[in-house]
Amino acid sequence: MVFFVVAAFLFGGASQLNQLRLMVVELAALPVLVLAAGHYTDSAIFKRHGFLLGLLAATLALPLIQSAPLPPGLWSGLPGREPMVQALTVSGTPQGWTALSMTPELTWRAFLALIPPTAILLFTLGADGRRRDGLVTLLVLGALASLGLGFVQMIEGSGRLYLWSHEGMRTMAGFFSNRNHLATLCLVALPFAATLITTAVRRGEPFQRPRFWLGVVFVPLGLIGLAAIQSRAGIALALPVLAATLLGAWIADGRRRPNRTVTILAAVIGLLVVVIAVIAAPPIIARFSEAGSYDARLLAWGVVSEAARTYLPLGSGIGSFDAIYRSVEPLATLDPLYFNHAHNEFLEMWLETGWPGAALLIAFLVWFGRRSVQAWRAPANDSRDLQRAASIAVLAMVLHSGVDYPLRTETMAVLFALCCALLEFAGQNVAADENPGRKRRRIRVRTGRTRRPVSLEDRPRPARLGT
Repeated sequence: MVFFVVAAFLFGGASQLNQLRLMVVELAALPVLVLAAGHYTDSAIFKRHGFLLGLLAATLALPLIQSAPLPPGLWSGLPGREPMVQALTVSGTPQGWTALSMTPELTWRAFLALIPPTAILLFTLGADGRRRDGLVTLLVLGALASLGLGFVQMIEGSGRLYLWSHEGMRTMAGFFSNRNHLATLCLVALPFAATLITTAVRRGEPFQRPRFWLGVVFVPLGLIGLAAIQSRAGIALALPVLAATLLGAWIADGRRRPNRTVTILAAVIGLLVVVIAVIAAPPIIARFSEAGSYDARLLAWGVVSEAARTYLPLGSGIGSFDAIYRSVEPLATLDPLYFNHAHNEFLEMWLETGWPGAALLIAFLVWFGRRSVQAWRAPANDSRDLQRAASIAVLAMVLHSGVDYPLRTETMAVLFALCCALLEFAGQNVAADENPGRKRRRIRVRTGRTRRPVSLEDRPRPARLGT
């Protein structure tokens, strides 16, 4: 698993022109997928996580269905296929079997790219608490390493330290080809770093725990990194993510008055935010004043929306955005820089998958809302703390996808699947949490002159024999 996560960070940081590196991540995921399959011999796991596993199965089935060959009488009648039929008629070429997707080879590649996130989701759902904690530690360590590389790239400035071809020097990209994805990684790792701190504080003697220091190091560096990266979406999401992170840390402390360590940490973070706002305000304001790129995106979104209506109800096929947009792009907007993605995942999904993709998105949002509400209403414990952090991370990635395409990179897709698994599984080891609608039973225990109510979770458990 460590090798797989490292491979995802090092070789999954770009969304295109990386087939050889992407193959490394996909091959590294295969052993993890085999190990994960061993957990699913028990039918109980399907009962506990049936909805999420059903979503996963539908997501995997969609590109396979779009890649399956169809007879001429069927595909030629689909919306948006008239130009293909006319081209074959003019050239005298007989109509043969072809796929629903306009670019079936890219749709097949999209299916292969789903192997790594599928592997880590299935593995995490069947993992125990120790392995889940280890995956969270790997996430924060990977984010810290990518952020450190980004600082060195910005200082060095020659471009030799970029892992991918980069658009400009003296900017931070880390393991990615785009600085916006590094900003997304910082937003994702921030609530998990805070969870490492609060968990160590609640367990006692936090200063002797390495995970505590990992969180303490990452939180300020992550905030400084967000200001230095100057991703507009990252900066806009930084304050909401930070506020939710602090709220989660206060809940995780489990007291009416926060622990002194947590209070000092919150004060340091607040002071750091003020200092960053004062020092980095001019370049950040200048960055937001660059409205040209967003004006171009707004114009392109209208073109994409019009093209999406042409291919309803089944869409043009996953991965076909580039080909479809080139065919409908207005001549007035032609530019040396081509529009490789819609920079709006919801709109691009609408074009490529139509109504089936919209149904999957709605089902995912319903699952996400239910799990998040359960997490934030639950009391403090290690599993629920991870669940709250995962809900913040997933929401940050979903919101960032509205103006960019972070989940098109293999690294962020793997982390997204990991966060979904943590959000689904965390807390399942508590018997009362398996049925949220059932009230906890409370018993009366005699303690001398008074009797106090004690939860079943507070009772000492006898030692178990065997394994």
